[in-house]
Amino acid sequence: MSSHPSRALISRSALSSNIDLLRATTSSQLMAIVKAGAYGHGLERIARWAHDDGVTWFGVAQLTEALELRRYVPDARILTWIFTPGADLAKALSANLDLSVGSAWALAEIEAAARATGIVARLHIKVDTGMARGGFAIADLADAATKIAALEAEGLVSVVGLWSHLACSDDPTSGETEYQTAVFEEARTVVAEAGVVPEILHLAASSGVLWHPSTHYDLVRPGIALYGVSPNLEVARAEDIGLRAVMQLEADLLTSRDVPAGAGVSYNHTYRTPAHARLAVVPLGYADGIPRLASNVANVRVNDAVCPIRGRVCMDQFVIEGVGLEAGQTAILFGDARDGLPTADDWAALTQTIGYEIVTRIGRQVQRVDAP
Repeated sequence: MSSHPSRALISRSALSSNIDLLRATTSSQLMAIVKAGAYGHGLERIARWAHDDGVTWFGVAQLTEALELRRYVPDARILTWIFTPGADLAKALSANLDLSVGSAWALAEIEAAARATGIVARLHIKVDTGMARGGFAIADLADAATKIAALEAEGLVSVVGLWSHLACSDDPTSGETEYQTAVFEEARTVVAEAGVVPEILHLAASSGVLWHPSTHYDLVRPGIALYGVSPNLEVARAEDIGLRAVMQLEADLLTSRDVPAGAGVSYNHTYRTPAHARLAVVPLGYADGIPRLASNVANVRVNDAVCPIRGRVCMDQFVIEGVGLEAGQTAILFGDARDGLPTADDWAALTQTIGYEIVTRIGRQVQRVDAP
């Protein structure tokens, strides 16, 4: 049991509710994206819960995380897409992982691992449709597909998927998603002409699932929406979509005190009390993932009362103001809007970032606790 005075309550019922909502939006298979420790919620916990809810596909960015994930969902399909030259791909094949391939060097190293192990490599061909990030450029795809077709004929690889990632799907009106979908269709034709016929096509992440049904194809890859955070707060709040926050972040107050008017609070006295005030200390700070930009702008809930942050957020604590504050009371930083709480999206809006960052940056020293 951790003695750290804070905890992130992780709700199984909220996760299940979000999975159900996302399933109801599409007829496609669902791949739960659990990268970055399930967006800060805890890889093992979220993977096991989602698997119990019938999820059979999982995606993680890092190969190391995919190898860890295999221990938790031994019979699930797992796709991983970040590995660098020299990575232990033989270990990946032995762990029965699906591998993304989007460059000539990666294809060569996957081929070498398949030859060395005698294990057929399951490939998802990634195409750059407009992110300028990972994946084969359309101009290079025909040559790559011809090579892949030869390897498949030799029995070294099996082409499971063709995929890409959308750059602007969180903006339903940009037109960029329609352009990328057209490029994806071109890629589909190019690989088919080389004799490569993927089992599944996948393009949509959370915002594609919610706002671009034409991108759903055979499988969708929701990430942030699984955790009850909106892909774009300016388009729709999570609660308006029907999503429930899976994480509630809270901590026990460390100290409390009365201070007179004019008291300087925290480093550099960026806040001075205009009148007599009751202050308390929340034992969380930027080392725990609390944005320093929350200084003097965000607030927490204590006994259902709104308590603003006063002064600068420090490395491991910050000060709040409120009536009747006492050491040992619980301060809730964010949670589910349906409980009347500030949300991760609220914190993001106040600190010039996105909800993704708020939840994923919460430090590992903050205990994750199962909640109903």
